[in-house]
Amino acid sequence: MIRGNILNVFTGDIYPAEIEIEDGIIRAVRRIRGEYDHIILPGFIDAHVHIESSMLTPSSFASAAVPHGTVAAVSDPHEIANVMGVSGIDFMISDSSEAPMRFYFTAPSCVPATPFETAGAEISAGEIMELLGRDSIVALGEMMNFPGVIAGDEEVTAKIEAAKAMRKPIDGHAPLLSGDDLCTYIAAGISTDHECVTATEAIEKRELGMKIMAREGSSAKNLRDLLPAGCDFLVSDDIHPGDLLRGHLDLALRRAVEYGADPVEAVQMVTINPASHYRLDTGAIAPGMHADLAVVDNLRDFTVRRVYIGGELVAADGRCTYRMKKSAPISVNRIKVKEFSEEDLEVESDADEVTVRVIDVMDGQIITEESRAGLAVEDGFVAPDPSADILKVSVIDRYGKGNIANGFVRGFGLGEGALASTVAHDSHNIIVVGTDSEKMKGAVDLLRESGGGLAALSDDRCMVLELPVAGLMTDREASEVAEELEEINDFAYELGSRLGAPFMTMSFLSLLVIPELKIGDRGLFSVDRFEFVDVIVD
Repeated sequence: MIRGNILNVFTGDIYPAEIEIEDGIIRAVRRIRGEYDHIILPGFIDAHVHIESSMLTPSSFASAAVPHGTVAAVSDPHEIANVMGVSGIDFMISDSSEAPMRFYFTAPSCVPATPFETAGAEISAGEIMELLGRDSIVALGEMMNFPGVIAGDEEVTAKIEAAKAMRKPIDGHAPLLSGDDLCTYIAAGISTDHECVTATEAIEKRELGMKIMAREGSSAKNLRDLLPAGCDFLVSDDIHPGDLLRGHLDLALRRAVEYGADPVEAVQMVTINPASHYRLDTGAIAPGMHADLAVVDNLRDFTVRRVYIGGELVAADGRCTYRMKKSAPISVNRIKVKEFSEEDLEVESDADEVTVRVIDVMDGQIITEESRAGLAVEDGFVAPDPSADILKVSVIDRYGKGNIANGFVRGFGLGEGALASTVAHDSHNIIVVGTDSEKMKGAVDLLRESGGGLAALSDDRCMVLELPVAGLMTDREASEVAEELEEINDFAYELGSRLGAPFMTMSFLSLLVIPELKIGDRGLFSVDRFEFVDVIVD
């Protein structure tokens, strides 16, 4: 029996009650008399997260998230699926069973994310149907191929129809989509979107029936901008281990209230709203629900004192009370880079000076903008201009095809050296940003030797954060990974970067479904035009 002030997420009322629990399930909730200095909430549900972006396996992620009141997550494993296909999804499901936290998964709808890049796997409509038949799969994952939806692409349509046949929701991904195209997208059966960046965009989508997810992660932070439009879910989407240790949905709740949200409505966004949408047996303090609870001081600070999952105490005062078990790490890594030279990382030209397209990054956002810049040509190669913050960027195929694409990027601020990563959404080829090809190749070579991860290189120093699980994750403790990530980010700052999360920002430069200008292993890509474009304009 657990007693205290409870928040009823159905009515919004707070009152003293006792919760009777049997075999991990709430059997009864009774009003009682008494005064309590805490509030019992349903445990928090992250309705949209890519566990792989934390660089932690699910079981390691849980040990960091649970003390913050998170009892469940709806995870889209399309990162590892793009590297390893269904076997990667199987690993995520298996590893998640080692933790008390409830992991629900979506069937990745876009593997590969687009036909314009090299991925490590492909998931067909038939495989989607098989995945959706599993109890652990609660939805069709974010449908990033919105042009395919609008055009009625046969394979895309088959995946959507599979979800409808299984009566499971379809998550969306429709950045800046508007008007008739948005109507067509929603009419296909897609019910959520987590890519809004302005209140105007969110209002249009909500008016047409979409449920809006406000992100408060490590790269995208849209909560403050979207709250005036009204939000249905608070999610992290992509979150790094250091940020996760500092706060998860408890921090999102605190910020939501700080930004003006009604506290009860904010709690509903991380409890009953996602539970109802995905048909989960958690998210409310009610008979028949899992006894998943978060005990907080108040509805302003949301300081989590105790966490229960299935009626068992799993965290107290910021620490897990359970011992984490570890399964054997996945054995296949998929780092197969063909030999290449420094010259392969150059943009060639016969002119003395050229105008090039430049990818402009925005700190705290995963969308980019396109601009133009005049650059000098030296010995037949277009030279970057670090003094104007125009650096080189390359994407190198890691699946043995040998593709390499080169371009230019602004916003990283590096004065020297290079940053490289095998985390490069969504196909996770190797991406590298730097001031010169020598350092860029050196950083890539570090990743080839280590089996994947993040690398930074200068004239006299190098550093690697190793991610041996598919080049995306590690099963080490979150605190260890966070410490190494902080060290390599500090190294990036020493090289001149002024981005809050330079490696995470870099990882989205290759995401060809997020506007405006991106780069994959086959070339520079305009998302607005949905086609490849030349680096050199004239």
